[in-house]
Amino acid sequence: MNTAISLRIALVASALSAAAPAIAAPTNGSGVAWDIVEGLTTEIGPRPAGSSAEDRARDWGADKLKALGFQNVRIEEFKTLGWQRGPERASLTAPFAQPLAITALGYSVPTPKGGLKAELAYFPTLAALEAAPDGSLKGKVAFIDHAMRAAQDGSGYGPYGNVRREGPSIASRKGAAGVVIRSAGTDSHRNPHTGVTMFAKDVKPIPAGAVSNPDADLIARTAARGKPMAIDLMLMGKPFPDATSGNVIADLPGRDPSLPIIVLACHLDSWDLGTGAVDDASGCAIISAAALAAQQGGQPLRTIRVLWSGNEETGIAGGGGDDYAKRHGAERHALAMESDFGADKVWQVKFSRAPQDKALADKVNAALWPMGIVPHEGRADGGADVEAIIAAQKLAVIDLGQDGTHYFDLHHTPDDTLDKVDPAALQQNVDAWAAVLKVVANEAGPIGMVEAGPK
Repeated sequence: MNTAISLRIALVASALSAAAPAIAAPTNGSGVAWDIVEGLTTEIGPRPAGSSAEDRARDWGADKLKALGFQNVRIEEFKTLGWQRGPERASLTAPFAQPLAITALGYSVPTPKGGLKAELAYFPTLAALEAAPDGSLKGKVAFIDHAMRAAQDGSGYGPYGNVRREGPSIASRKGAAGVVIRSAGTDSHRNPHTGVTMFAKDVKPIPAGAVSNPDADLIARTAARGKPMAIDLMLMGKPFPDATSGNVIADLPGRDPSLPIIVLACHLDSWDLGTGAVDDASGCAIISAAALAAQQGGQPLRTIRVLWSGNEETGIAGGGGDDYAKRHGAERHALAMESDFGADKVWQVKFSRAPQDKALADKVNAALWPMGIVPHEGRADGGADVEAIIAAQKLAVIDLGQDGTHYFDLHHTPDDTLDKVDPAALQQNVDAWAAVLKVVANEAGPIGMVEAGPK
């Protein structure tokens, strides 16, 4: 080795050594948005709907919004059906003994205390399960596979998420004693993804769980060998009625109180496996920081309201968005937006607007263009926390689409923690939202009711 090469290697090694502490050290954020997501995940942590932690989170949120200068801050509680996780475990017992990383799905009912030992019937897709004859799964546990893949817009969550949302109910109709699914997620970690399932009114709820993707791969490989499979399953989570959830609502009044308001939403509750940093403390941080940033340069014409919604995750039994629409349906709203897709950078914008609001949409596009955020075809829908008020008042909607390529690596897993939030990306969201709000909250003319999709 000649001297020049040796010197070059030494210089590279020295540079890498100097950089190592910076690479290893956690990124420290700052600003209003980071303060909210850091505080909520550190001081409260997991916030399951109907739990005492969600109750503490409402108080925390109200105090935080008051301290930030929001007005008319209030907590509006409502009753809902809660769900409490219990001890859980699973293992394949035949043809090979293998432990499984499993988590119960929301609204699963418990197995017998000693567990459920049964034949495991493999179905490669939800359609394959639907095609099984009624009664064919009596006494068995169904396993439902699927093939969710990452997408920038997260579009796979709709069809593949139906395995979780509808699969347990279908399995029960076929006579199954329990059901296990491949997690609705795109990671390769041994982390199962939880989430709510839906049992139809005419079926008996059964124990329902999800295994991690590597464990689902194991089950699929085992099934391919053609030998009978068996499982030992224990899931002790169960629903509990008459739980208390609630919304936190706060306003930044506009100069003209006669104008219909702008409502921005997130959800305060989270699943219990992680700390809910990505889903959805980041959303509450983004909308609140952006509402404040929109005040810079002068008070906007329209009031901007933030809605930190309760019980979004298990909201099929009555969520914060429905409660908000019932309580505030007589108030005049103009436009709704929601942040509930993590904290990665915004890359696209969608609209649902009246035809006469094209000029307003053009102004929004012009404000976002310098940030590299481009219009995208398709109708904006806002999300679960505002869909009821949107439907009731036919509101205009703007969706700021975040990069969801890695969102379903973390979604509803133990990995949903603060270290997954990039402070720079979080701030980019705030900047994008603030740019939109400075346009729409200063629109003096009427914002039309939406009868159909955007033109």
